[in-house]
Amino acid sequence: MKNILVLCTGNSCRSQMAEGYLRHFVQGRAEVYSAGVLSTFVNPLAIQVMAEDEIDISHHTSNRFDDYEHIPFDIVVTVCDHAKESCPVFPGQAKKYHHNFFDPSHVEGSNEERLVLFRRTRDEIKEYCKNLVRENFS
Repeated sequence: MKNILVLCTGNSCRSQMAEGYLRHFVQGRAEVYSAGVLSTFVNPLAIQVMAEDEIDISHHTSNRFDDYEHIPFDIVVTVCDHAKESCPVFPGQAKKYHHNFFDPSHVEGSNEERLVLFRRTRDEIKEYCKNLVRENFS
């Protein structure tokens, strides 16, 4: 079974959404983890917009990348430029993927304005994850 790691800065939003979609799309053909350069908390708006798409990430926790140093990863996905630059070297021959998704967690405004941006990022991450799984698990 393959191991997939999704990395972001705080493991609160984009990497959590990607973990949720990757778990959904791989359908048990891989173990999926997410982590950050720092650990923070899982953003409640990320939980909310994922639930709108019937993906439950409410049980996820925010983790640091060094929590998973002992796992041999086959695929490492960075979802922000900061994580890519800070990405640790994992032993093995992991395929590396990168896409800098917009971070909706730093936007100020009303809850509805913020939700629009969370949904937009969620939808982009969903398509990216669907394509990544298609490329690696066909």
